[in-house]
Amino acid sequence: MNYVQLYQAIQDYSENTEALFIANIPVFVQQAEERVFNTINFPSLRRNVTGNLSQGNQYLSLPDDWLSTYSIAIYSSDYTVPYTYLLNKDVNFIREAYPSPSVANQGIPKYYSIFGPNYTNALELSCILGPTPDANYNVELHYFYYPPSIVQGIITLLGTITLGSGYIPGNYVEVPLVYNSSNIGAGSGATANITVNSSGQISSVTITNGGQFYAAGEVLTASSGYLGSAGTGFYFPISQVSNATGTSWLGDNFSPVLLYGSMREAMLFTKGEQDLVTYYEQKYQEALGLAKRLGDGMERGDFYRDGQTKLDVSGKGT
Repeated sequence: MNYVQLYQAIQDYSENTEALFIANIPVFVQQAEERVFNTINFPSLRRNVTGNLSQGNQYLSLPDDWLSTYSIAIYSSDYTVPYTYLLNKDVNFIREAYPSPSVANQGIPKYYSIFGPNYTNALELSCILGPTPDANYNVELHYFYYPPSIVQGIITLLGTITLGSGYIPGNYVEVPLVYNSSNIGAGSGATANITVNSSGQISSVTITNGGQFYAAGEVLTASSGYLGSAGTGFYFPISQVSNATGTSWLGDNFSPVLLYGSMREAMLFTKGEQDLVTYYEQKYQEALGLAKRLGDGMERGDFYRDGQTKLDVSGKGT
């Protein structure tokens, strides 16, 4: 199932084509995806990245799409230090055992702990290592990640902005974006925070909702009615969108869990009857059970880890 099919199915199942409902379909879908990926760690959705540790630096930044760590290993470039897998510890243990990154507390790292957001980027987590590296090492991270959403054509990057003139200075939030009169496309739902400077020109545009079904190269603007009811000439091209094809791993492999999860969110949004909410919750749980059979069962043949679900798929029970 691709996003166009899912988008239409949600409307058909709910028999709802009201504008506000349609605008929130991407929200229903993304909420359902997050529920699934935070319920099941599919081994198929695991990534491997390599990087470097530097001497005296006890922190390791995690990728932006990180969901949970599977393993962290360090090794030297000449392999005099072979692959050494770090043990996951509480951050307090590392802080007490290795209270500073001084030379006295340096060595080949043995432990790691999730430390929290990087202060320069609240969305980027980091690990703290113990001991602090005593040399430069290579690091290999295996981790579960959030795959791209099935939602098609979310705006992720803007091109060069034509600033316009005559707008009323101020900060305008959640401004609906529309197609420039010379460029019409299928996208909808995008909004932005827009700042107009004292000269009456647009000084910044920050996307707050990337919408859906946009394409790179399309040109957007905003009605002057949302920018002080004056001004003209502001527009910008879309430089990049996410998932231009509208496909995803979940849509290709487990479309029922995606559909029923989205319908559950849709029923909650529309304040649907309790029996409908219950029905879609049950259908979602049934589909989730099939997904768990793969993610927590069939794909975990020889996995033996504390705290990790492992389902019997033989049909004989436990």
